[in-house]
Formats: sequence, structure tokens, C-alpha cells
Amino acid sequence: MVSMDVESGTKAAQEYRAKRIHHWDSLAQKSDTWSSKGEYYHKRISEIFRFLVPPGLKVIEIGCGKGDLLASLQPSHGVGLDFSGEMISRARDRHPGLHFIECDAHDMTIDGTFDIVILSDTVNDLWDVQSVFSQLKKISTPDTRIIINVFSRVWELPLLITQKMGLSTTMLPQNWLTIHDVSNMLNLTGLEVMRSWQEILWPMETPFLAKALNRYLVKTWPFYYFALTNFIIAKMRPEKAEQEKEPVVSVIVPARNEAGNIDEIFNRVPEMGGGTELIFVEGNSKDNTYAAIEEAIRKHPERNSRLFRQEGKGKGDAVRLGFRNASGDVLMILDADMTVPPEDLPRFYEAIRSGEGEFINGVRLVYPMEKQAMRYMNMVGNKFFSLAFSYLLGQTIKDTLCGTKVISRSNYEKIARNRAYFGDFDPFGDFDLLFGAAKLNLKIVEMPIRYRERKYGETNIDRWRHGVILLRMVLFALRRIKLF
Repeated sequence: MVSMDVESGTKAAQEYRAKRIHHWDSLAQKSDTWSSKGEYYHKRISEIFRFLVPPGLKVIEIGCGKGDLLASLQPSHGVGLDFSGEMISRARDRHPGLHFIECDAHDMTIDGTFDIVILSDTVNDLWDVQSVFSQLKKISTPDTRIIINVFSRVWELPLLITQKMGLSTTMLPQNWLTIHDVSNMLNLTGLEVMRSWQEILWPMETPFLAKALNRYLVKTWPFYYFALTNFIIAKMRPEKAEQEKEPVVSVIVPARNEAGNIDEIFNRVPEMGGGTELIFVEGNSKDNTYAAIEEAIRKHPERNSRLFRQEGKGKGDAVRLGFRNASGDVLMILDADMTVPPEDLPRFYEAIRSGEGEFINGVRLVYPMEKQAMRYMNMVGNKFFSLAFSYLLGQTIKDTLCGTKVISRSNYEKIARNRAYFGDFDPFGDFDLLFGAAKLNLKIVEMPIRYRERKYGETNIDRWRHGVILLRMVLFALRRIKLF
């Protein structure tokens, strides 16, 4: 027997749903002869999503309306869901290359999984937000990104006033949820928030003013507290179950003027996962580094190792050459100067193997360093750039230039395919990976290590010349990542 409370709740949900279907059906019909007052707002939302979602992915939008946002993302396979039959009818007419389904978000029956799941201005209108979130795992994989934007409670009264004045689309009573509210419900359903931020201070098309407020001022304190919409990116929490097969690990070792460290690398890099491959990329050394590597390979036939001579310049070019020739599913970078102990590499492996992180970034600035490990001005520069990149990427990046970084082959290939967005201008390689990981919304996890003093040779870093290059990269990233 069904209790009265359950019956009452079901009836209330059905009435809530019926009112909203009628509301959105009516708006769809009116839109045939009436243009939305929120056209600029939706245009800006579309720009933000196009920045977040590369073309050619499998994308599903829950609460798709007439499908314009979904179509703007140029998906390889696009699916739109909406409970308004009138909206779905118009979406099919406007975008025949996409697949649209009349369906309530609370009762999704969708086959397959997607790279991107979008809920844009949908959560505010749901009867049971947690119930909908719990269903997202059915259409997600560990690599799926769930992107949500919701109206900020700060705008509850302003939006009510603009609706009364006929300046914005009429809405039924909304769920005015904070970022904390949404994050908590995601967490309750086995999803985790990767990052969140605010967008749009001025939702009307106004020359100069709209751009100044929505691209620049909304990114700065305290103005982002007054933004119209909150963005949240989430993913499935990693499962702890044992995986079938341990992956092969490729350790890329860029080596320039490091002949005295080569034997130590062979002796100290541990075997990890399903086997460890050492890939040396020698960078036109002035000493006998290349010959030292050749000799070490002969002395250690038990190690799976290969040697390449770099044709270009810079560590970034060497890393990309090594990654291209690696056979492992987990890609690591180890600087040949041995300032990061190779014995720490298994920690990086476990972090990426467990799913706790998708891009593991070494951090030298947590533990005390050996006395001569880093010069004072280098320390100051590293602190400055860590603050700058934390602001640019919207998440804490404590150390941008630690040479040890780990990523899966599949995620590196995604970064490589989208490299044109930033260009091939990073001589160090660190920022190419950091920018790319942030642009693809990978989960960046920082791994503290103890930074050691160099025992052989001298650093290849020119702190002043390279510092100027880094500053130029910060300004470039400001335009391409933060103020897009």
C-alpha cells in the first residue's frame, strides 16, 4: 500500500511538471512571432560553452529547448532532451542533423554514454535536482564532463523586476541554488565538482559596456559575487574497484648536458605498472650525454629503453618528441638533473592509476628544499607564476615549473589535437600541458615532492631571459583562457 505522503509527493510532482510543460510549450509557440529579450544572454552562454567544449565530441543537453546551444557546439553526435513537445518539435526543424527526444529529465532512458553532459539553466527548473543528478552516471564515463550553469540567487529580485517590465523571459518559481547547494547534491550522487566560477554581469546587448563587464570585470573580485550565472564542472568520482590490467608506463627523460646523471637514472627509476619504458631525448649537448646514454643502454639490457636525438630546441620540443614515440598508456616526464628523486614516481603512478587525478603535477614548494636546490630569485619567480596561473586556470597551481608531470596517453592526445588553440610556442613544455589540461577540464592534482640539489652540471634555465618568456605566456593565457 502506498502511503499518503508518497501519494501527495507524487501528485505534487505531477502538477509541478504539468505547469512547466504548459509554460514552455506556450513560450515555444510565442517564439514563432516574438523574439526573446534574452538573446544577448544566450549568445554569451553559447560563447562560454564553445570555449569549454571542443567540437567533434558526443554531447547531450538536458533541457535543450530549441537546440541552438547544442548545435553551436558542433558535436559528432548530439542529443537533446526536453519535456516540452513544442520545443522539441522546433528543435528538430531547426537542427535536423541532431537527435532530439521528448523526455522528462527525471525519467531519462537514454542508451550509450557521452563525452559532455550539459544542464544549462535547467537545474533551476527541476522538481528533484538530486534525482536528476543520480541519473547522470548512467550516461557518463570517468572521462565525461558534466557542465552546469544555474542562475545566482543574487539575481532573484532583479530578474523578477525585468520580467514584470517585459525585459526578460517569464519564468515560473525557481530553485535558487547556491554553488554549495549544487555541489552538495552532486556529491550525494557520487559526482565530484572539479571547479566553479561566475559569468555575466550585464545580460543586455550594450556596446562596449557588455564586453567590459562580461569579459573582464566579472573575472575580478568583488564583482564576480554579483554575476548572473554560476558555472560548475563535475565528473564521476573514481571507483576503487581493481582494474583488469596494469598499464605500461613511459618515462620521458629530456637530457641536455647531463652525462653525469645517466647511470643514476637507469639505477633508480623503478619498474611500475605493467612495465616501465625509458625514453631519452638528447638535446644537442655540449658534453657526451648522447654517448653516455648509448653506453648505459648497452649496460642495462634488462631495461626497456630507447634514445632519440632532438632536432628542434627547448624542453617542450623534447617532451613532445618523447610522447610521440612512447608506447605506454601512462606518460611521465622526469628531468635528467635528478633534482626530483625517481623513487617518487610510483606516487604519481598511483595517483593517476586510482583515478584521483587526470593530470598529476609535481610540487617542489611544499617541503623544505636542500640548500642549493633553488636560487632565491628563482623561488620568487616560481611563487609569482604559481599565483598568476592559479588565477588564470581557476584552481590552485602551486608550482608551474616542476619538471615531473604525469598524464594518460588518451588525455595527452586530446591536448595535442587541441594545441592549435594556444599555439606551439611553449619552450618549456610545462605550460603547454597545464593550459591544455585546464582547457579540457581535466582534474589536476598536485603531488608534493622533496626537491634535491643538483649533483652534476648546471641548470639550463636562464632565469631572466626565460622569466620574460614566462611573463609573455601569462599575458597570452590571460587573453586565451580568462578573458575569452
